Amino acid sequence: MTRAVFFDVDGVLVHGMHARPELSRRWDTSLLADMGVDPVRFTNEFIFDVFIKKVIVGKMSVIEALERHLPSLGYKGSPMVFHHYWLMQDSVLNQPLLDHIRTLRTRPDIRLYIATNQEHLRATWLWSHLGLGDLFDDIFYSARAGVRKPEKGFFDFVEQRIGPQSEPPLFFDDTPKVIDGARARGWEAVLFDTVDDCTSHPWIAARL
Repeated sequence: MTRAVFFDVDGVLVHGMHARPELSRRWDTSLLADMGVDPVRFTNEFIFDVFIKKVIVGKMSVIEALERHLPSLGYKGSPMVFHHYWLMQDSVLNQPLLDHIRTLRTRPDIRLYIATNQEHLRATWLWSHLGLGDLFDDIFYSARAGVRKPEKGFFDFVEQRIGPQSEPPLFFDDTPKVIDGARARGWEAVLFDTVDDCTSHPWIAARL
């Protein structure tokens, strides 16, 4: 029998935004100098608005959203260029964790998955360009599901695709609300701050 093991992206597989700010690696620290866009305004006027409301759940493409909103933030260039910059700055993989996942990949009793709130293009970038598709069996993300973690519909979407499980899925995520949502679903969820939170888990440790 196999067990489904899930990993979040940002704050877990990628050194990016973390639920604990002191553990975050921000991608936008040079955004004003490099692209002429104030990162605070970009977060408040783009991320917390159209990105979360429409892009992250697949109702609007990120390129369309950027094309509409970047001019009001002072950026007059191509949204494709801006998005590529964003992807490049937000792609620092957690290599020590991935090294352990490569070991887990060799075990016959594990199926490895990604569960993340992402828009379509970054999900594809993570899967293909950054090579996560070589380590995982699938990536379940909010724009694909049409709903964000930790909403019930996200877990519905995932469970319909992985099928019945003989034991609860094991999930590593950095966000307490997501952990609570997964546990309410009957999953075993572990709050992730460092690699040790994964490697010290008894079920994982026995397979490393």
